[in-house]
Amino acid sequence: MTEPLFWLAFSLFLVAISLTAVLVAAVPALQELARAARSAEKLFDTLARELPPTLDAIRLTGLEISELTEDVTEGVKNAGNVARQVDDSMAEVRRQARQAQRTRRSITAGVKAAWKTFTRPSPPPKPTVLGQKVPESLRPTPRPLLNLGDRTPPPTSSYPASPSDENWITPPPPSQPPRSIQEP
Repeated sequence: MTEPLFWLAFSLFLVAISLTAVLVAAVPALQELARAARSAEKLFDTLARELPPTLDAIRLTGLEISELTEDVTEGVKNAGNVARQVDDSMAEVRRQARQAQRTRRSITAGVKAAWKTFTRPSPPPKPTVLGQKVPESLRPTPRPLLNLGDRTPPPTSSYPASPSDENWITPPPPSQPPRSIQEP
């Protein structure tokens, strides 16, 4: 260990052997690295050619999906509107059916009342004059019609003789026939 020069040369020799071993081992690794670089370059070229059309196709597919989603949403809204219209129509049909049932009942009741009225024997009419009941004692007796061309006095009747009597009934004017109202 007294000779430093020897040790320096020996150290340099060991370093040279180590570097040679590293270079021998690194050559195949560097070749593989070069091969990988070439493969990566080919991949990047392929991606540069294929990626833009693929990205455009993906973008168009996204737009189509958005349009389809809008169409489906619109279809669902339309179906909801149709369902609401059907519900409204059904409610209107129910209301009209109830109204028709009420009308049918009213017509049936009217027809029954009319049938009873037409089929029962009618009571003799009660005499009235201008809507007022005439007492039995004041009812006229059947008499012949008055002929205005004939100047003979009419036959006697059961009417009071003058307006001063308390039971005097004013006869209707000649232009209107007396009204007769029957009370049930």
